[in-house]
Amino acid sequence: MAENLKGCSVCCKSSWNQLQDLCRLAKLSCPALGISKRNLYDFEVEYLCDYKKIREQEYYLVKWRGYPDSESTWEPRQNLKCVRILKQFHKDLERELLRRHHRSKPPRHLDPSLANYLVQKAKQRRALRRWEQELNAKRSHLGRITVENEVDLDGPPRAFVYINEYRVGEGITLNQVAVGCECQDCLWAPAGGCCPGASLHKFAYNDQGQVRLRAGLPIYECNSRCRCGYDCPNRVVQKGIRYDLCIFRTDDGRGWGVRTLEKIRKNSFVMEYVGEIITSEEAERRGQIYDRQGATYLFDLDYVEDVYTVDAAYYGNISHFVNHSCDPNLQVYNVFIDNLDERLPRIAFFATRTIRAGEELTFDYNMQASGHPCGLQPVPFLTN
Repeated sequence: MAENLKGCSVCCKSSWNQLQDLCRLAKLSCPALGISKRNLYDFEVEYLCDYKKIREQEYYLVKWRGYPDSESTWEPRQNLKCVRILKQFHKDLERELLRRHHRSKPPRHLDPSLANYLVQKAKQRRALRRWEQELNAKRSHLGRITVENEVDLDGPPRAFVYINEYRVGEGITLNQVAVGCECQDCLWAPAGGCCPGASLHKFAYNDQGQVRLRAGLPIYECNSRCRCGYDCPNRVVQKGIRYDLCIFRTDDGRGWGVRTLEKIRKNSFVMEYVGEIITSEEAERRGQIYDRQGATYLFDLDYVEDVYTVDAAYYGNISHFVNHSCDPNLQVYNVFIDNLDERLPRIAFFATRTIRAGEELTFDYNMQASGHPCGLQPVPFLTN
């Protein structure tokens, strides 16, 4: 039996840092983990719990990483080398003092409720940082994702799985395209109109990758069977999100939102609406449940007929967090790439105008795949 296990390995569920903490707790050296007698008693600040000032000397109650709360100790500021944690602690302290007392100068001692808030805020930041790392580990697109919440103590969503493409529901099949184009240059010398021409439609993009079709017209991109390569100007949506974006907590009660961290040019592709593809019958059933919960992420694929729906409630990408506006800066387009079934388009968002760095991204929740304008259909209520 032992011979059959030679060469086998088992993944450890503990992180590298957690294993190092266990060594320090047990006072054991471990060269493989970088724990030696020299650094065995080095301790790392996890977060700061409290603050006081005695005879002009500042002290902080330190929660040490890998140790229980009961092992937290008061330390003078000069003993602490965690500059980033100190700056964030005082930033949170000053913001909360302004909110509570309309002043930012810290008192000599913090009242218990304020100290407790700072602990909860520190724990929240750690949870959001872990979620941010998880999102970036799962994304397949170039654009990075950051997460911010400077509004309340809400942490990551409890039931949300990040995906990069449609998750096909039961009873639905995405048929792969059988043929592709033979173009040498899809933009300037398209053979037979390239992939759009084969479907009797116009080429969607200019040489900068900006959409030049009016809303409501479909986009046909080159597919996996085409002769052209990755740099083909007719491959835009399939390359995924290329801008760095931030999921942030809104300060007006709209839950989470998304802002761009980079300038986005007018008519540029921003993101897809991704989720689970389900039948309209299943969407009706789920919709009744979502209505009772006061939220829904159902997007009808009604380009030609209302047969299928995208549900981004549990499975989705960053578009799950984009808020509604009747004056949006994103426009919906139907896109066909490796699947040409007109009942199952991919839903892409393009910028309706130049969007400044730091500006929130929005789309009209009424703007289904057919391109109906705001106010002509019942508004689905989404909450993040």
